[in-house]
Amino acid sequence: MSELTGKSALVTGSTTGIGRATALALAARGASVVVTGRNASRGVDVVEKIRAGGGTARFVAADLTNQEDVLRLAREAGDVDVLVNNAAVASFGPSHTITVEQYDAMLEGNLRAVYLLTATLAPKMAERGGGSVINVSSGAAKIGDDNNAVYAATKGAVDALTRAWAAEYGPAGVRVNAVAPGPVSTGVPIEWLDRYIPLIPLRRVAQPEDVSEVIAFLAGPGGSYVNGATIPVDGGLTAVEPPKQPVAAR
Repeated sequence: MSELTGKSALVTGSTTGIGRATALALAARGASVVVTGRNASRGVDVVEKIRAGGGTARFVAADLTNQEDVLRLAREAGDVDVLVNNAAVASFGPSHTITVEQYDAMLEGNLRAVYLLTATLAPKMAERGGGSVINVSSGAAKIGDDNNAVYAATKGAVDALTRAWAAEYGPAGVRVNAVAPGPVSTGVPIEWLDRYIPLIPLRRVAQPEDVSEVIAFLAGPGGSYVNGATIPVDGGLTAVEPPKQPVAAR
């Protein structure tokens, strides 16, 4: 596939999980990918895998809870045609147990970084006549879940930014959308994932590639008339009423 040939993409949090799968998917479609994260070793591994497949990539280390790192990343990424705001920080537990430091880290990593990167890079896309911003939200923004208040709030804010930016940048040809994954197999404890399986109509949790393929669609020509949408990628979890009786996982 070569639908993104000649395009440059920045994928935050792309050393593992959904971000890694997204970097590989965009590179496979011809994009030159800026891989970024805090772990240089994992970042280099992703870059080498992309290059081994004939793609183009480079790694830029950044901690997105650090404002100066975010701004430096925006500078070093240069002109990008596709921005995937994927990196996130999560701390779970009853609200009274979440520390101020944990609260700040989630707002800084999940919201401020998304805001700064988009506010820096999207206007440049607009000047060039087009581009695509894809924010990784969460089903947690739609469904109340215990032990998850702050993370869910940051993702709800990301959905609101997505709609606002679609209106702001759409007239210049820049599309802004979000994907909202449900439970994804990304190193999360299996016992936490298993409790969702009976509630998901497809009776399985997602793999990172299930999400990255939707992101790649939004980045490419197939998504050329999609703007301001938050697309659930959750096997139907947020679309249907939970079963009234427990259903055995398949």
